[in-house]
Order: sequence, then structure tokens, then C-alpha cells
Amino acid sequence: MSVALRVAPLVFLAAVIQVSTISGLRLLGAEPDLLLVTIVAISLVAGSLTGAVAGFFGGLLVDVMTLGTLGTTSIVLILVGYWGGRYGETTGRGRAYAPSLAAFALTIVAVVGGVALHFLLGESVSGRTALVTVIPSALLAAVLVIPIHALCRWLLAPVVPVERVRSVELV
Repeated sequence: MSVALRVAPLVFLAAVIQVSTISGLRLLGAEPDLLLVTIVAISLVAGSLTGAVAGFFGGLLVDVMTLGTLGTTSIVLILVGYWGGRYGETTGRGRAYAPSLAAFALTIVAVVGGVALHFLLGESVSGRTALVTVIPSALLAAVLVIPIHALCRWLLAPVVPVERVRSVELV
């Protein structure tokens, strides 16, 4: 099965849950970002290109569902997916702390980048609110990524056909 066919339902489900359920939830004074965490987990497992594409389509879904400025979430999540994939391809491969560290750092990048992007577009943005909630959001993402990364590893693991042994050689 193609990687795209396994990634697309994950991204769609995360976007729908993010917009419908999690959007009003507050923990530690911050709102958990399930879609961002899912993009980080996908990019760590499947690579930078897959992460960037998943980030684009996930951001586009969220922008369409919330009737926000079209493309702003996509731009931020493309960068998150690409950088998460590059980290997974180079430094983070096989390290137990990689998902939490990547989610923590990329949440900070996404929040600051989102505020900067909205500011550049001339929209009213509260920098104080974003800076006060950035650390709690990053901590929530670091915890939330652990089960989602395990799920992505299970769903996106490469399918390798197992060859059966036909004969056994005795020495």
C-alpha cells in the first residue's frame, strides 16, 4: 500500500479532531495542537517530503474548515513537516527522545512563525498571548507526540515481504 494512502487518513482525522473537538480545550493555559503533532510524527517516520506534503494538505484542511486566511496554516505546517523530516532523517533516527524534542522545538517554531506570518499579512495578532502560551503548548506537544509517533511507526512501517525457508542445510 502506498505511503500516501496511509498518511492521508491520519492527516484528515487529525484535522477534523483538531477543529471539532480540541479547538476549545485548554490545558496548562494552552491549546493542544493535534494536527501539528501528527505532522511531526509523520515526518519523523516517513521523511521530509512526506511531512511537507502532509503539512500542506493538513493546513489547507484546517484553513478551509475554520474559514481562516487560506494558506497561512499550510505554510507553517509545510515548514514543520519538512524540518521534522530532516531531523528524523539525519540526527533523530533511532533516538528515544527524538519525537518529544522535535515536537517541543517545532511547536515553538510554529507558534512564532504563525504570529509573524499573520503580522506580515496585516491581521491583528496578540504577540503577548502567543508568547505566554508557547512553552505550555510545546510541553503539551512533547507529551502528546509519544503515542501518536508510536501509532505512525506502526501504520507507516515499510511492508517487507517475508521469505520462507524452503530447505535447511545441515552441516
